[in-house]
Amino acid sequence: MKEEEQGLQAMRYEGMGDPNKQERHTKTLAIRVEETLHAQLRFIAQLRETSITDEIRQAIETRITSAQDDPEIIARAQQARDELEREAAARSAAIAGFLGKPVVTAVVDKSPGPATKVQQNARKTENE
Repeated sequence: MKEEEQGLQAMRYEGMGDPNKQERHTKTLAIRVEETLHAQLRFIAQLRETSITDEIRQAIETRITSAQDDPEIIARAQQARDELEREAAARSAAIAGFLGKPVVTAVVDKSPGPATKVQQNARKTENE
């Protein structure tokens, strides 16, 4: 056996796959549906000459696309993003403090209009 082939077999054995193929990262979902729903889905797949898996995948993609246009979902996603950014900043500050480095934080004021006295005082305190 050639050295190159042995290397490829070793990679496959170690779970690295074939380096010549581009791998698609997929997840398996298992769902339970009522028998009548399954029968209807199977019938639709037959009419469209696709598989049940393809029909489910298309339905999920359509649902995700519609959710991306939903103002309520968008607002919730923004809230989740803001919370993640706050948590990341707090963790970063904690790590910096642990490592003995100066803690630098930025205050992002997303409120409309001029800053209130409380916000101005908070900024002064942080800058001192």
